[in-house]
Amino acid sequence: MLDTISLGRRPGSMRTVSRVVPAPSRIGLDLVAIEEGTDVEFDLRLEAVSEGVLVTGSVRADTVGECSRCLEPFDDSVSLHLTELFAYPDSATEETTEEDEVYRIVDDEIDLEPVIVDAVGLALPLQPLCSDDCEGLCPECGIRLAIAESGHGHETMDPRWAGLAAKFGAGSDASNATADASKINEEK
Repeated sequence: MLDTISLGRRPGSMRTVSRVVPAPSRIGLDLVAIEEGTDVEFDLRLEAVSEGVLVTGSVRADTVGECSRCLEPFDDSVSLHLTELFAYPDSATEETTEEDEVYRIVDDEIDLEPVIVDAVGLALPLQPLCSDDCEGLCPECGIRLAIAESGHGHETMDPRWAGLAAKFGAGSDASNATADASKINEEK
């Protein structure tokens, strides 16, 4: 909450606010967020305008998340630039807008939490990555490809050959199944 009493209502009056406050709750998305209690840094300018208080400035906080490709935890940060109008009670802006279209000043205080929640939700990626070149997980065995040996792969048999390979005792090697099928054709 930011108090606006000291700012006054004379258009053009302004003050700056720099604070570090702990996040009151988890802010963000399922895979990446600002955790509860993490320091959130504010460097804001509050400026009185005819219809309310214009808040501009930057917000920065550390985030934690889980990579959407390899599922490994990672740390990052989010930096936002805010520009938001908070309408005075009984102003023309408040009277002509829906309740959720503009933020309002209540009891001479500005509540920044909903603004931060909205801005962080838009700034964070829906599919966060631990690094841009994350290779993810092997679809066959689930090992992280970043730690797998070079050329990691699995020989898979074409399911159409599986019954034939089982009949002739071939392993899971697709080339053996193909060779066995060739022998059958030669014997005919």
